[in-house]
Amino acid sequence: MRMTKLFLAAAAAMGLLHAVPAFAQGPECGNTSAGFDAWVADFKQTAAANGVSQSVLSRAFANVNYNKPTIAADRGQKSFKLSFDAFMQKRGGAAVISRGRSMKAANQALFASLERRFGVPAGPLIAIWGMETGFGSYMGNQHTLSAVSTLAYDCRRSEYFTDQLYAALQLVSEGYLSPQAKGAAHGEIGQTQFLPRNVVRFGADGDGDGRVDMVGSRADALASTANFLKGHGWRAGAGYQPGEPNFAAIQGWNAASVYQQAIAYIGQQIDGGR
Repeated sequence: MRMTKLFLAAAAAMGLLHAVPAFAQGPECGNTSAGFDAWVADFKQTAAANGVSQSVLSRAFANVNYNKPTIAADRGQKSFKLSFDAFMQKRGGAAVISRGRSMKAANQALFASLERRFGVPAGPLIAIWGMETGFGSYMGNQHTLSAVSTLAYDCRRSEYFTDQLYAALQLVSEGYLSPQAKGAAHGEIGQTQFLPRNVVRFGADGDGDGRVDMVGSRADALASTANFLKGHGWRAGAGYQPGEPNFAAIQGWNAASVYQQAIAYIGQQIDGGR
C-alpha cells in the first residue's frame, strides 16, 4: 500500500478523514453473522449519503464478508492476561531481543536518522516491529476490508471500527489501499500493523522516495511508528520505562499493560539500558 506525502499533508490539514464519521448515523450493530449483509447494505446507504462515492463503495465492498477469524481473534486475546514472564515466553521475547540487536546493528544509519527526526531511539521501534510481525516476516492473511467491516458491525467496538472503516474507504478512494488487500485480523496493515486511521494520521516517508509504503518499506513502517509515538507525546531524550515520561506514548500503542511492559523491556535490552 502506498500513499503520497501530499495526501497525508492534505488529510491532516483538512481533517478530511475525521469529518465523515463525526456526523454519520450508522446502522445498528449485531453480534452474529445473521445481520451482517443487511448491515452492509444500510452502511453503504449511510456512507453514500455522507459523500462516499458509489464507485468506491462498489469496489471496496465487492468481496467483503463477515470474517469469523476476526471475531475469534477479537474474543480470544488471552495472552494479554498473562503475567509478564509468561507473556514474554509465549511471544518469543528473547528471540525478539536477540534478532532485534542484529537488526539495529545492520540498520544503524536508518535508526540514527529516525532518532534525529522523531526523537525516538531504535529500541522501542524494533520491539514493536519484532512483536507485531516478526520484523515483517508475517503481516497477516485476512481480507482487510472484511476485517474492518466485521468489527464495525460487531457491537463490542462498533463506533471505533466504523471510524476505521471510513478511513479505509478514504484510502481506497485515493488508490492507497487495494480492495483485495490482506493484513492482520483486526484490519491492521504493514510491518508494524497500523489501523487505517493511523496510516492517515501518522504515515511517514522513511526512505525518501516521496511515498509511504507500510508493507514493502521497512524504513516507511518504522518512520511511521516513530511518528506515531511522537504524536502520542514522545519527548526526545526522556526515558521510556514504566514511570518515565515516554512510557505514556508506548501506552498509546496498545491498551494491554503486559504488552506495554514488553515493548519497554525489549526496547531497553536492545538499546543497552536506556
